[in-house]
Amino acid sequence: MFTTVAIPLWLLVLILLFAAVTFASHFLFPSVRWFFRKRAERLVARLNQRLTRPIEPFKLARRHDMIQRLLYDPDVTRAIVEHAKAEGVPENVAFEQARRYAREIVPSFSATAYFTFGTRLASWMSRSLYRIRLGAFDRDRLEAIDPQAAVVFVINHRSNMDYFLVTYLAARAGALSYAVGEWARVWPLSTVIRMMGAFFIRRKSRGGLYRRILARYVQMATQGGVAQAVFPEGGLSLNGRLAPPKLGLLRYIISAYQPDGRAVIFVPVAVNYDRVIEDRILIAAGKAGERRFRPPLSTVTAALAEHLWQRITRRFKPFGTASVSFGEPLDLGPFIDTVKADLGTALGAEMMKRIAAVIPVLPVPLVARLMLAGAVTDRAELRIAVQGALDVLASRGVALPRRDAAKITSDALDILIKRKLVLEDANGLRAAPDAADVLGFYADSIAHHF
Repeated sequence: MFTTVAIPLWLLVLILLFAAVTFASHFLFPSVRWFFRKRAERLVARLNQRLTRPIEPFKLARRHDMIQRLLYDPDVTRAIVEHAKAEGVPENVAFEQARRYAREIVPSFSATAYFTFGTRLASWMSRSLYRIRLGAFDRDRLEAIDPQAAVVFVINHRSNMDYFLVTYLAARAGALSYAVGEWARVWPLSTVIRMMGAFFIRRKSRGGLYRRILARYVQMATQGGVAQAVFPEGGLSLNGRLAPPKLGLLRYIISAYQPDGRAVIFVPVAVNYDRVIEDRILIAAGKAGERRFRPPLSTVTAALAEHLWQRITRRFKPFGTASVSFGEPLDLGPFIDTVKADLGTALGAEMMKRIAAVIPVLPVPLVARLMLAGAVTDRAELRIAVQGALDVLASRGVALPRRDAAKITSDALDILIKRKLVLEDANGLRAAPDAADVLGFYADSIAHHF
């Protein structure tokens, strides 16, 4: 029993490695997981005391458990069987494909990541690049929404900054779960986004199995009271105007609505900017007729280097104003009773109408519209024209900037002249020869108000 046994060094190292792994998996890892889980539970309890909308248990469920629950949902199970028959493959093969879809869609929300890293990053990004202004906002109406209701923020899509801006402004209300496109499914960005509670969607997918799994996840999240944020246009605006809504996610939500269940409230959110960082890329994509946003690496690198140099030398000035407005909430229950035609189409049209009504009017879009009209030749005329436009908008009940016409004119010209979109010399003001597309991109964002 006490006889000495000689073994090779590599075998001894291998045995010790297996022993260490076994010890960690049976004793250390469970203790570590328990320690961090308890810390996370205490963090969530503290957060829920100050949040307007507490974090729902559905959002805190383990990702593995949520995937299993989704895969064994009766609707998904039927979809797997139907897919196997339609494609002529074994059911276990179809099940594995469904598992891949579920793992792709389901997030792994971390309250710590969201309310420490996420919201702070959103705040820093928003405040360092823009002057943030809150547009139309009826605090009493929004605070009157039932805390137990499932709230869906429906947002127009102007820039990838929309995610940061809305997250920053909604941080005190609760944690939002975004529907994110395929652009973000790259490592390590995908891991961070999942920790923030976002879920990925394939906008071009036509597979019935994938759509059924996505639909059931969205419906489960809604029934679980998760606050969601969706962009009904299906992508960034390529011309500055609102695009017709794509109804997929909205239909998923309303198809599982139960009148005697949890209330579902849609809140229209409108965003606008004095400068959209990607404006020229979006305009070029619109002209090409395809949504391919892949600027040359050299262009991106040069822009980042210039931006960093401006910050280092303290010459950087914000890109103007970024503003968010909240429109009149829509309670799905009473709305259903008023609809005689297709509910999804009616809901999409009503939400886009409410978004359009509260799109913020900012200096650059307003002055860009007047410069394109060619009715002004100097700053004095432009200021008078701006005042006239403000009077028209005020008579129509549109929320306006809190600056006077002179300040709006000055702020807008500072940005437009710096970007060489407007030229000023001894002959006065005029739009640059090659600026019509960019000026139109901003002018069209508020054209519907007129």
